[in-house]
Amino acid sequence: MGPLQGIKVVDMTTVLMGPYATQMLGDYGADVIKVESPDGDVTRQIGPTRHPGMGPVFLNTNRSKRSVCLDLKKPAGREAVLRLIAQADVLVYNVRPQAMARLQLGYDVVAKVNPRLIYAGVFGFGQEGPYAAKPAYDDLIQGATALPALMAQTSDGVPRYVPNALVDRIVGLTAVGAICASLVHRDRTGQGQRVDIPMFETMAGFVMGDHMGGLTYDPPLDKGGYARHLSPDRRPYKTLDGYICVIVYNDKQWENFFKATGRDDLRSDPKFATFAGRATNIDVVYAELARILQTKTTAEWNEILEKADVPVMPMHDLESLLEDPHMVATGVFPVVDHPTEGRIRSMTPSARWSETKVEPSRLAPRLGEHSAEILREAGFSTDEIAAMVRDGAAKAVKA
Repeated sequence: MGPLQGIKVVDMTTVLMGPYATQMLGDYGADVIKVESPDGDVTRQIGPTRHPGMGPVFLNTNRSKRSVCLDLKKPAGREAVLRLIAQADVLVYNVRPQAMARLQLGYDVVAKVNPRLIYAGVFGFGQEGPYAAKPAYDDLIQGATALPALMAQTSDGVPRYVPNALVDRIVGLTAVGAICASLVHRDRTGQGQRVDIPMFETMAGFVMGDHMGGLTYDPPLDKGGYARHLSPDRRPYKTLDGYICVIVYNDKQWENFFKATGRDDLRSDPKFATFAGRATNIDVVYAELARILQTKTTAEWNEILEKADVPVMPMHDLESLLEDPHMVATGVFPVVDHPTEGRIRSMTPSARWSETKVEPSRLAPRLGEHSAEILREAGFSTDEIAAMVRDGAAKAVKA
């Protein structure tokens, strides 16, 4: 029922970045066919499992998909995926383009099979630069786009990666937008195209959008960096009994904060009185805010700041986030029955449409769960499918 109903996606991605993007396309209504090797997506093995090959990372990035297992190194496997591509609207891959060329599945090949195809690659680096053939992983791109350096600057001087696959998910989101835009163009013109979504360039723009600062100008006015983001006291604030997340940002919020805390002395202090003054003295401002918030309990501050209309939120951990009353009310983490894994906690798409209801169409599949079904839809006979399974070109799981 989603807005992408009727769109068929051949998903040749693994790990996180590509599967996250294609899961979103599936949640939005596309028919996503996940093409897996006989070994399966490596994320099937990550984390605690009830059954081999159905780990939590896989379960949470591969819903709304069907799985077909093909050995693309065998001629019959490659011919099968070409037949799927011929009937698809979108192909998504996340190996290096050179690897797709070695499989004889480069854009020059598949465009002849399906000129209307959107051929979307999510990989490390733009193909015009010297890094074109380099491998790329989330950690490497975080480092290369200054995130660990920024983490060091705001903490103890030790560079650290963000404890989240930030790059994979941001580039995956960027891919969804690029693919949807390409489909609009295809529907207007009838023309398919190749779309490259490189990790390095995407994340460089993401980070520098905040931190370009004086480097925006030629010659530069400073060494870059957004002072508020880099303040050492921009962090959850310690209270008498825990932590709380507070941001006092605009003039109205600061006025409310002064009244709520009885700090009339700060109202006349030029460092606090205006937006420009606070921006120039952000370290002083945040340090004082930290001292004030240590004087009461988390519950007391939450009540005071809510009444004062000052932005405040709890600092959750992974477990408490699941029990947040807003999360519960909006049904973000429903507990559902998986056909093989039993009761699991799933996630719902965050976007809402008024006319095209969006919800996951199916839970994450077993390896090759839909091989026979998908191959039949592509025109293979029962005997042909049996021969492919017997020869190792395909793997099918019995229902």
